[in-house]
Amino acid sequence: MRSSRFRASYQSPVAVPGASHVPALDGLRGMAVAGVLLFHTGNVPGGFLGVDLFFVLSGFLITGLLLREAGTTGRIALTSFWGRRLRRLFPALALVLVVVAVTAWALQRLGHPVADRGLVSTTLTDGLWVQLNLVNWHLLAQNASYWDAFGQSRLFEHLWSIAVEEQFYLVWPFIIAALAWAATRLRRRAGSLDVAALTVAIAVSAVSLILMIAMIDPADPTRVYTGTDTRAFSLLLGAAAATAPARRAFQHVVRWHRRVAVWTIGILATMILASWVFADGTATPGLFRGGLFAHAFACAVLIGLCAAVTAVHSHDAPESAPPPFPVRVLQSGPLTWLGAISYSLYLWHWPVIVLLSAHMHPALPHWLHSAIVIGVSITLAVASKRLVEDPIRFRATWARNRTGLVVFLVVSAALLTMWLILPAPAAPPIDIGEL
Repeated sequence: MRSSRFRASYQSPVAVPGASHVPALDGLRGMAVAGVLLFHTGNVPGGFLGVDLFFVLSGFLITGLLLREAGTTGRIALTSFWGRRLRRLFPALALVLVVVAVTAWALQRLGHPVADRGLVSTTLTDGLWVQLNLVNWHLLAQNASYWDAFGQSRLFEHLWSIAVEEQFYLVWPFIIAALAWAATRLRRRAGSLDVAALTVAIAVSAVSLILMIAMIDPADPTRVYTGTDTRAFSLLLGAAAATAPARRAFQHVVRWHRRVAVWTIGILATMILASWVFADGTATPGLFRGGLFAHAFACAVLIGLCAAVTAVHSHDAPESAPPPFPVRVLQSGPLTWLGAISYSLYLWHWPVIVLLSAHMHPALPHWLHSAIVIGVSITLAVASKRLVEDPIRFRATWARNRTGLVVFLVVSAALLTMWLILPAPAAPPIDIGEL
């Protein structure tokens, strides 16, 4: 009885993110992966900031889903949540790990110069930590600099960000579940869970920013860039934007002056893209002393406004009326299509860049090499989504029951076995005749 009273009182008057689809957010996801692609192919120096946009989007969408579930049931079904995350993320990741590791090993055995001994050894070692969702900490323990990584050719270096997100998916639902439990036990008024989640998100974001500023090494900021503790603010600012107080604020702005809100979306999107063009990693003053936080905050406001404008427009405008121009740009076909394949595209693109290294094709113009790499990456991403991701996520009923759990455990065990038994290349013989 107490749980049902809580559910009845908790229903928020504001639409919960996740209750309806916001195409503009797919466009932002496409924008993010495009920035990362252009950065890794050497075309946009600040495109790495697309990862921050990914983080903020993830925090916003996941928190919206969790709050929606808590508002409907009064609790969070953690097992079901993690099951959905596994069905969404694990199949494509497992495919990439197997294909990339076996390809690198086979190329090394065939004597291909792109797959030297160091590349294969790091691939086999890093792959284990990728599977454990700890590769960012593994790379930090090995003093592997992010900013030098793209000359070191580690095939799984880019998956540090996937590890950070997975760690967030493990911890944040526990926090929301605990807050929901407390709200139920204390019979708090409607919206108390959202207020508590907003408070926690803002407080931990501030701590994360302080840690980044305090721990930065100006010579190599890899520790603060890839560490979960110092990057949590990007995910949590997105989480804060998904709470009811923030949603009400965004919708109030839209209803107060819709044109101002719409122009703010356009200005923020332009400013974010401009920062990607002009930022240059460690050479950008202030990037790790508040710049990344400001960028993530701008992304959170942009996402919140896009969701609010879409909600208000769909409620107030005639069904045939087009959305405002900036929103229409963000939900355009090319951007939303890229957003739909963004996860697989992110997984595949860096191994493709390494294995089709520009150093192996010195005669190719840079633009042509970039086009080839991006084309191959997109082809693999589309194939992965259509043949692996979507069937398991949407159509494979076995993936939602015990059979799915058994398959996951078997595939995980097979991957662990591969890292342990796939023979690493032998060390080159040492000629001691001249000693």
